[in-house]
Amino acid sequence: MKKSVGIIGANGYTGSELVRLLAFHPNIELKFLFSRSNSGVKISELYPDLDSICDLILTNEISQTDILFLCLPHKESQNWLNENKVSEETLIIDLGNDFRLDGDFGNRNFIYGLPEIFFNEIQNSKSIANPGCFATAIQLALLPLAKENLLKDVYTTGITGSTGAGQSLQATTHFTWRNDNISAYKTLNHQHVDEILKQVNSLNNQEVELNFVPWRGDFARGIFTSSIIGCDWELEKIYSLYKDFYKDSSFVKVSEKPIDMKQVVNTNFCVIQIEKQGNKIAVHSAIDNLLKGASGQAVQNMNIANGWEQNLGLNLKPLAF
Repeated sequence: MKKSVGIIGANGYTGSELVRLLAFHPNIELKFLFSRSNSGVKISELYPDLDSICDLILTNEISQTDILFLCLPHKESQNWLNENKVSEETLIIDLGNDFRLDGDFGNRNFIYGLPEIFFNEIQNSKSIANPGCFATAIQLALLPLAKENLLKDVYTTGITGSTGAGQSLQATTHFTWRNDNISAYKTLNHQHVDEILKQVNSLNNQEVELNFVPWRGDFARGIFTSSIIGCDWELEKIYSLYKDFYKDSSFVKVSEKPIDMKQVVNTNFCVIQIEKQGNKIAVHSAIDNLLKGASGQAVQNMNIANGWEQNLGLNLKPLAF
């Protein structure tokens, strides 16, 4: 039998991306799409590309489902769960940041949903906190080094598309501002730093200092990060470390050739490449912020929690041109 799914906040970028993915998932039946602001509106009226994919009407009423995705603004998931009764048997996957640092909530404990290191914990879990987009890209770039206690001072830059800012219109998401433009924001103070350090420090034998400068890019979707780290290992040995660390990971590819963002946009993959000069290495990583950085990873976590193949509903091709 198919599992029933409800999406809270289905009118936003991550919610509508989940609709696109789950409409083709062989084990899923979309039961309801929740939205207070657009209740009564057909989802395809907001997103015309869904016209032949999903005919559900957005509603402000909920019903019990096997699986519930929370696609709400940050800090809103706890409020929503306090206001709405959800069965303890329902699998909840939160795409916000409410439970990433502290997973305790009532009778639930949210598992941090980075499958590459918490696969066993995600299996059979009923509460999953989906990682952030920058946090996913940067952690996947750093975790193999952390396992070998090779991290101390890390200097990271990363550029993200406009969808990373969410659907609400802001001055820096206007086309006239964003087009042909790049700017830094939240320099050394991005909200994902604590999330990254919690996982990295749990593997590394010394405190890591992460100096992160995020950039706004003049494109809609995708993330590309570069992390500079002191390391005296030979490049061949570093590549062996990464390939061994990710040998069982369905959606991480380690490349010895230069990588670019278009390799992963519209997929759930992360690609990683390493360069070395002297005693410094640069670890590059690229993901789609709405897929591996959000909705795709949420579906991957759903698959793991239900004992399904990780790639169900995620066999997607990149937008090469």
